[in-house]
Amino acid sequence: MANILITGASGFIGSFLVEEGLKQGYQVYAGIRKSSSREYLQDSRIQFIEFDFSTTEKVTETLESCKKNNLRFDYIVHNAGLTKARKKEDFHNVNCLNTVHFIEALMQTGMVPEKFIFVSSLAAYGPGNPLTGEPVRLADEPKPIELYGKSKLAAERYITSLNDFPWLIVRPTGVYGPKEKDYFVFFQTISRGMEPYIGFKKQILTFIYVRDLVRFIFLAMTSVHVQKAYFVADGKEYPSELFAEITKKALGKKTIRFTVPLFIVKSIAIVGENLAGLWGSIPTLNTDKYNVLRSTNWRCEVEPLERDFGFTAEYDLEKGVGETLTWYKKEGWL
Repeated sequence: MANILITGASGFIGSFLVEEGLKQGYQVYAGIRKSSSREYLQDSRIQFIEFDFSTTEKVTETLESCKKNNLRFDYIVHNAGLTKARKKEDFHNVNCLNTVHFIEALMQTGMVPEKFIFVSSLAAYGPGNPLTGEPVRLADEPKPIELYGKSKLAAERYITSLNDFPWLIVRPTGVYGPKEKDYFVFFQTISRGMEPYIGFKKQILTFIYVRDLVRFIFLAMTSVHVQKAYFVADGKEYPSELFAEITKKALGKKTIRFTVPLFIVKSIAIVGENLAGLWGSIPTLNTDKYNVLRSTNWRCEVEPLERDFGFTAEYDLEKGVGETLTWYKKEGWL
């Protein structure tokens, strides 16, 4: 039985990675923080390891303890990270520096796995050209437009500088599914009978259902491919209006449709960000989020998924949204 370590295991994607690892017969080690919730990690087969990635020394201490217990990891999926932060510098500290500390500790302790998968994001490259409509391609120069994406790109650049390290980078587009909280806000808004749009330009979105993303990660993990990076999406493009139509159909809701001009959204983002900073909270709408919402082209190149892995998504948006909303209703979120 191969050992797999999954960091960020208590989060949305992490909990699905743990579930899939158990399903495929791995001995799963859930890397969590001391303060992490274990609500979605209830299976008795899960082994827990508490990590503090804030310094290389602290990670080294944890890994040395693993070695003393004859524990090594065949595979590591480094999924831990921040998508929201109270302080702007937290993005770089957690998404980049913590990754550097982790890898440095793995090399110093001789605990380098057969493959190290870094879960990055399409945000590390930013949106595609709004004028040509061309998708973001692997050969393009990265142009992230938000601090989250910039921090992921900084981590990627460190990883790709390592010549003798077995890395593979996964860059999913918008990930949705049960337990996810950001897209849930949109579903909740539709459920309440409102259908808002940001700006007057058509926006093209791409998605990957969480179970498809996880399936791809495990496929990539045991493949021959190494020191490569991939964008991960379901291969389809969705106008924002279609996203709303699919959601309304699944919920059986009629809505009031309205468009909020960009300058108003930007003003709300700036004011909300400043007010939230006074209380140390994280606003749903901030200037980074505004940059994402105003971008009209989130197409990305997915042909390498089929070419290198024979991977095609099992869920399109309609199927994925249906399953997601069923979960939200069952759990009392909607």
